[in-house]
Amino acid sequence: MQEHHYLGALPKISETLWYIAARADQWLALLSFSAAALKCAPRDRWIGWNFRHQYDRLKLLTNNSRFLILPDWHLPNLASRILSLCQKRLAADWQAAFGHPVVLLETFVDPRQFRGTIYKAANWLYVGDTKGFRRTRTGYSLTAGSPKMVFVKALTSDAQALLSRPILEPAYRTGEPKIMLSAQQMQSLPEFFADIPDPRRAQGRRHRLATVLAIAAGAILCGMRGYRAISDWAESLGQKARQRFGCRRQKSRYLVPSQSIIRDVLIRVEPLHLERALQRWNQCYAQQDESLAIDGKTMCNAIDAHGHQTHIMSVIGHQSKSCYTQKKSLACR
Repeated sequence: MQEHHYLGALPKISETLWYIAARADQWLALLSFSAAALKCAPRDRWIGWNFRHQYDRLKLLTNNSRFLILPDWHLPNLASRILSLCQKRLAADWQAAFGHPVVLLETFVDPRQFRGTIYKAANWLYVGDTKGFRRTRTGYSLTAGSPKMVFVKALTSDAQALLSRPILEPAYRTGEPKIMLSAQQMQSLPEFFADIPDPRRAQGRRHRLATVLAIAAGAILCGMRGYRAISDWAESLGQKARQRFGCRRQKSRYLVPSQSIIRDVLIRVEPLHLERALQRWNQCYAQQDESLAIDGKTMCNAIDAHGHQTHIMSVIGHQSKSCYTQKKSLACR
């Protein structure tokens, strides 16, 4: 691949499968399927999924990141034949290797080099061109390069509807629900926590309460669980994201709160104030729920001095899975 592909070899990108097409011990072609692009406007428009759910469903996609027909084997129909054979077995191979299904393939074709003929011959669908920006270690390139043609191929007949529906079927869920935050959502989160009283002493405060709570809420929305995971997520934020959250600036750099500060704030802040702030944010940015589910739980070992056991009643949105309210009641044992 390094010797013959015009882009060279590609390192492993998250979940990756490699294929070799051979005939009588002779290698004919090399292919790799890797993690899907984080953002791709033509693909996202074709799927029609909500930005709220996109990040949580990217693992159901894979990118044909490399396809090389080796020298001396450029024969008519060979490339489309190899691609079709890969498509037939990819879903089963992916399930066996990574423990979850894949329902949609994507690829990018440089029009300066190719026309996407083999993908068209294998019944892939051209959905548009990229803007030419590329991923870098710090985010995306500042200037646009050469736009790429975007092709997709559904592995199931209902892939488009499946990826865009409000709630995924259990077989297609790949872990805890999580979302991707937009720049506007990052910037708005601290505003909803601005009126919450700060339980800390004024002396020694290094980070605003609204900033700490906004970062913690953003991390949890993106699937983080536990103080360490929230802190690691905060540390991974770029300088632009830290600025949007209102982080403290020192020597031209924005600093995020440490794990101990996040833990101290979340333990000491008034839960009712926090719940109300999150409900207001949810009303502004969450999708509308068509129906609600009411569920009751009895808290084990939660018994007061009079022998009353605690019951919690919750109202959950079917589509957004958001908790609209919780009520506590006491009952005799």
